[in-house]
Formats: sequence, structure tokens, C-alpha cells
Amino acid sequence: MNPGQGATAAGLDPGAGGAGRVQGAWLLLLLVFLTGCSAVGLKRPPPRPGKTTFASPLVLLPVQLYGNLPVVEVKGDRGGPYRFLVDTGSSVTLTTPAFAKRNPGRMPTNAAAPRVRVAGADGRIEELPAASVRRIELGDARFDDVPVLLYDCAALSAHLGVKLDGVLGFPFFREAVLTLDYPGRRLMLQPAANAPLIPGTVLPFDDARKTPLISIKLGDRSVLALIDSGSDMGFSLNPVGLGAGFLHGPVDGATVGTLGGDRVQKVGRLDASVAIGDYVFPQPLVDLTDELSAVGGGALRHFAVTFDQARDRVTFYRDSREPLRLPARRTFGLSFTKTPAYWRVAGVVARSPAAAAGVVPGDLVTRINDEPVARWDLGRYEALLEQADAATLTFLQGTAEARKTVAVVPLVP
Repeated sequence: MNPGQGATAAGLDPGAGGAGRVQGAWLLLLLVFLTGCSAVGLKRPPPRPGKTTFASPLVLLPVQLYGNLPVVEVKGDRGGPYRFLVDTGSSVTLTTPAFAKRNPGRMPTNAAAPRVRVAGADGRIEELPAASVRRIELGDARFDDVPVLLYDCAALSAHLGVKLDGVLGFPFFREAVLTLDYPGRRLMLQPAANAPLIPGTVLPFDDARKTPLISIKLGDRSVLALIDSGSDMGFSLNPVGLGAGFLHGPVDGATVGTLGGDRVQKVGRLDASVAIGDYVFPQPLVDLTDELSAVGGGALRHFAVTFDQARDRVTFYRDSREPLRLPARRTFGLSFTKTPAYWRVAGVVARSPAAAAGVVPGDLVTRINDEPVARWDLGRYEALLEQADAATLTFLQGTAEARKTVAVVPLVP
């Protein structure tokens, strides 16, 4: 079937939504800016650290997954630990102004700091202050004189449910062999001079844009895709020229915040398989985009993924070669913007359980199943949507609270 002609999910109406911001299926605010972002213009700092040194030949660090997003603890020149998102889809490293101030490098962090134009995945251009930090340590791996852009991570922190101090972009690891072992929940680093023999499917990548681009298969067609650990989705697909058909959808999904504004996701289930080397995803869910196609954390979480930038190759490995089936996308019919104290409803899917319960954009949710929303990080919330048939949401109405039980149904089967 062609886009727009697929079946819709469980009575949800993809053609209507709340207050023009529509139609959330899951938590709001995975910043598209971080997906495939790159510095543009004539003047910009070099994207990689000035020096990378290893005190041991193999560095192992635990990874916390928030949803499908990998977060590691690092140390700076002063204090720590600090939490950073590892984002292979970003060509720049970001830190909060507070982190850069506590760990100053040679570039200023005040108002006199030069500004760098940054292109987000939605094609919009923003300006961020450039700076540098003296040192970032990941276990026994030390990265000195690190160029960064300054960015307030408050919104991203609120979305994940954990305080973030920055984002480690792909060039940060230029002098290292990086492994993101999702099933093992660990990050491994080795010196770039090493050439480790790793089992799995080895693919060449193009990093001319300072991010890893590989060829994947949609049916019998090749598609250039970004490996993007900073995206929560399984696959993002630019359908132009591909003739992609859909079993279900596409339907409107979450309203996604970017530095330049909002966009509404379109989500559908393909009628063809997607293959990464020898690993096959039969009829996966995809997020439609008019930018670069991408392999996100929802697909990467099944693998240990090793990036060898010195040799322009990436290895995907998992214990089984069995096909990987991505589950249905389940929802209350809501999307949110988040603060630690409450989640504000940004969109309501027409004819969804949330709409039937009388939820409208602007409503404030303070509790889920009688627990404060501050206790619901992204991973825990997504697990609730995957496993529960319903949940009790507590809404703030003036000075009073009202409890509503809202069912969870598939947005896309």
C-alpha cells in the first residue's frame, strides 16, 4: 500500500489532533537537533579532541539506557562524575555552560565566545557558542583540549528523566575504537592503533560529514542511512524515490521539539524488510522524515556496535541471526512536554483513550499510577506503555487533583 492508504490503529484517527500540535504517541522532545547535527560555515573549531591517551589497552564503562539512548558517566578536570549522552549522529560535542565553566579550556566561555552555526536534522540553522574544555575522562581514556558547543541540556534532561551535562558526538571518538554494547549495557574503548578482530557483520561507512553513513537494504533497494545512537526510534526513513509501501499507517505521531521549532512525526509499518548486513528486520516500524534516513537506538539496542574510524568500518554483532521484529507502538494517545514537577499535555490523538477520558492539550499530569512523574524516567515510562493495558494518570486542576484511568492501545500495530 502507498503512504496514507494503510490501516490505522485500534480506532485512532490520524487526521485530527489537539490544538494543531498533534497527536502524540509517546513522550515528547527527543531533540531532532541532536540527530545528524553538524557545524556549518567557514569558521568552526576542529571537531575532535586535541589529544587522546589510554592508561590501559581496553576501557570498559557501564551504560545506562534511557529508552534506547546510551548515557555514560565521565569525569572532568574538576569534579564529577557527569552524565553525557553518546550520540553517533552528532558531528559536534555539546556541554552545558556550567560544565564548561567548571572545566575550562583555552577558548572563552563568556559572552565573547565565538558562535558556530549548526544545522539540525530538520535542516534549520542555529547558532551556539563555541568553547573548549581542558579534559574529559572516560575511565582510563583521557581526552584533552576538547572543542565543544555550549548548549542548555535542561529540556533533554527532563525528557530522559536524568540530569545531562552534555552530548559526546561522533568525532569525539576519532582516536579510539568505540563499542556500544547495548545488550551488555557497556561502552568499550580501545586505542585507534589497535585493529581488534570482532565477530559480526562488517560494513564500510562514510564519515565525510563527521558522522557514520552506511548502506542498508529496503527490500532489494539500497538506502544510505546514518547510524544514530542519539535517536530513540528504530528506523527513520526518507521515502522519496523508494516506492515504500506500508502495512499500517503512516499516522501522526509525537510532536518533536527542535531548536528551530516543532515537527510532527509520521509513523508506519513497512510492507518490506530492512536489512543491516546479514541482520534482517521484517516489516519494521519507521519514522518518516524528509531528511537523511537513519538507524536509531530502537534497532541498535539489539547489537554490540563497534566503530573503527581509523579504518572507516563498523561491526554489528548479536548472538543470533534470527529476524528481529520491532514491536507495536503503544500509547495513551498523548504527547508531553516535561518538567520535574509535572508533564504538560502537548497533543491528544482524536478518538484515542486519552481523548475519550476528556484529556485536552495544556492539562498537567503530576502522577502516574500514584507515583510522582519525577520517578518516571524515559525507560520506565516506555516499559509501562509496552506492558500495561491501562494506567492511572493524576491531573492537576487548580489546587485539586483528579485521577483518570486511561487505556494503552497500539498507535501502529
